[in-house]
This record gives sequence, C-alpha cells and structure tokens, in this order.
Amino acid sequence: MPLSIPLSPFEGDRDLPEKVDVVVIGGGIIGINTALTLAERGVSVAVVEKGVIAGEQSARNWGWTRQMGRDPAEIPLTMASLRLWSEMNARTGEETGWRRTGITYLCYNRHDLDLWGGWYDKGKAFGLQSEMLTGAQVDALLPGSSGGVIGGLHTPSDGRAEPTIATVAMAKAARRAGAHILTQCAARGIERSSGRISGVVTERGGIACSSVVLAGGVWSRLFAGNMGLDFPQLKVMGTVARVTGIEGISDMPVGAGDFAYRKRLDGDYTVALRNANIANIVPDSFRLFTEYMPAFVQTWRELKLRIGKAFIDELVMPKSWQLDQKTAFETIRTLDPVPTRSFNRTVLANLARAYPAFAEARVVSEWAGMMDVTPDAVPVISSVPSVPGFFIASGFSGHGFGIGPGAGRLMADIVMGGDTLVDPAPFNISRLRPKLAVAA
Repeated sequence: MPLSIPLSPFEGDRDLPEKVDVVVIGGGIIGINTALTLAERGVSVAVVEKGVIAGEQSARNWGWTRQMGRDPAEIPLTMASLRLWSEMNARTGEETGWRRTGITYLCYNRHDLDLWGGWYDKGKAFGLQSEMLTGAQVDALLPGSSGGVIGGLHTPSDGRAEPTIATVAMAKAARRAGAHILTQCAARGIERSSGRISGVVTERGGIACSSVVLAGGVWSRLFAGNMGLDFPQLKVMGTVARVTGIEGISDMPVGAGDFAYRKRLDGDYTVALRNANIANIVPDSFRLFTEYMPAFVQTWRELKLRIGKAFIDELVMPKSWQLDQKTAFETIRTLDPVPTRSFNRTVLANLARAYPAFAEARVVSEWAGMMDVTPDAVPVISSVPSVPGFFIASGFSGHGFGIGPGAGRLMADIVMGGDTLVDPAPFNISRLRPKLAVAA
C-alpha cells in the first residue's frame, strides 16, 4: 500500500557488510546525518532501516529549519545546525530544498507578545540575531494580512527545506562517502562480547561492529527495552496538509497561535494547525505518567488525549524477543497514521481569516506523523555507559528535522570521542536515567 507522502526514491544496498566500525539503526534525518559525518571522516559505517529512508517523521514534518522558540538547552545546537543546513546543498551535491527565508511568529494578543518577547531575550543571550517587530513592521514584511497583528518575532537567518527530499539527498551523499545504506532491513538487536557491543543482528543477518547508534525515532524505546534499557519516550501525532491555489503570500514560514504555513519548492504550501497534536493513551502513558506529568501540566492546551486502537495495539505488541524471531519492526515497516482532517479544516479557516489569499486554498494531500517525545522535550544525544559502545540519538520531540544536521554531527563527535560541535552535556542520558550513565 503506498504511503500518504510521496517520498524521493532511494534503493538500499543489496549486500550486508560483514563488519563496520559503527552501525546506525534508523534511516531518518538524525541517523543519516550521523552516518554522513562518520563516512566523511573515514569511519566505516552502515545504516540499517526497517522501511525506507525518511519514511516516518523525517519526511512528515513542517519543513521549518528554525532557531527561534527552542528550549535554551537546544539553542547552541540549533544555531550550529542552521550553519550546516546552509551548506547542505553544496555538501551533498543534491537539492535539499533549503533556502534562507527567515521565519516569523505573529502576535495577535498581549500574551503572545509577552511570550515571544521573553524568548527574544533568551535567544539574544546566545547571540541569536532575532528581532521583535511592531504590527506595522510585520504587515510590511508579510503583506496580505487582514490586520490585527500587534507584533512578531522574526529571525532572518532561519529557513525552510523539503522533508520529502532532504534526508534522501543526505543518504545519497553518505553512500558516496562510503556508508552502507540498507533499507527494508530491520535491526532485531545487538550482540555483546565481554560486555561491549560486538555486533548487530538484522533480519538479513549479522554485522560485526564495535559501536551502535540507536536513532530509531518513535521505535527507540521498544528496541532499547529488549536490551533491558528503560528509555523514557512517548509518541505524539501531528497532522499536516499540502494546499494549492494561493497567490501573493510570502515565501517565509509563518506561525501564529492557531496556524502555521510554509511555501514549498513546488509553489504550494504546507499548512498545519499549530499547538494541536494527538497524544494517544497507551500502556506506556501509565508507566511513565509521573515523569511526563510536569510537561503535560504546562502543555495540556496543545494536546488532545485519545484512547482507542493504539492502546490495544501497544498492549499486545511483544516487548521482548529472541534475535532469531520476527519483530514488530518487520511487521510495521512504516508508521503511516491517519491524519486528523478536522485539524486541517480548522487551520484553513484560521488562515483564511488572517490572510484572505488562503480562502482559495484547495487541499492536495493530507498526512500525519508520529513524534518521539522525551519528558522534558529535549533530545538524548549520548553514549550509554552501562552498555559500552552503545549510543542513543532519539527523543527529538518534533525538532529533529531542523536540528538534524547538527544532531548527527554531534552524535558522530561523541562516537569518535573527540571535540564536539557543541557542549553535549544538555543531551546526556544521565538527566533522565542516571543509572544508564554509570559504566558497567
């Protein structure tokens, strides 16, 4: 059955390498950028992806590459990532869709103005060149408004890229640099020798290695759990639409309290209802309740809780298996959830009120994606000292596409044990699981 998003095609390698230095589990933007960086540095690396490259959230996001609005812990990494995005077309020799357009958040009320004004001060402390604009300045920057904007936060250095082609472009570059890229090849588990990583077992056989990077997105908790590692992560679903028939609207991605839009390379627009995601109640919701409650109290207005089929699906899904057994990763090659179409109808109505040009918008396609979320919404990019040779890059909480190039380079730096792109301390697993940060 075809996916709901038209991905750029990529054919994985036919042959499984016998041995590499590093195996990366997961062919999303984080795993591919880790592999690209390692391969460029002469490290032998293989990516094993259970489905297709960028089949899940890496191709289903909004396509924003932003620094503004991030958690302060992420700001240095997002700034470094934007520098890498600006070089990505030249680095890969491919079109990733990246353009430096700037991004603006609109303020229609005093609450939003205070919110983004407060964030402006945080960004300024890191040297980020953002601007707080007046309503008149916003109208001049973004013509076509119905009015009512009283201000905005604008970051000229932010940009946009095309999710359905960007990660595939990076995978092609990684392969040219020497990486093995295997698709339709699920990793079942790891092997150890004298306590250290010694290999990865896939559905097509084993690969000997000394290091493994788990970049499995929403699947990372399940994979780690079979290793006896309790990695705290839940799933949140976002809905997006592609619309056509809009003229006279800025090329710049724009967000407000109840809408977001981005112009695409093909001239259409990607739109989404901002601050509206689905959180399915599943067994892990109860297991991790205490850890996630503080975040839920702060963000409950942005989440719609839902209980249904997902609860039963995850309840019956095997949580442990032998390495010669078929796994859930082979049963579900690609998560392709049903979008919440009412969200798209609402966002188009909101957009039409704010920018009348959207009144003529016609929906071309709709899709949804599952985001891997940590309790504090900050990713883990870290070694796991309790399993020597094992590393995790997961829990990107909807920020993975924008910070993917920087996160991949940071993960590669940590694996190699040298200087790092930014201080890795904010992303260390010790903040969530102190026991995993203790060497075996």
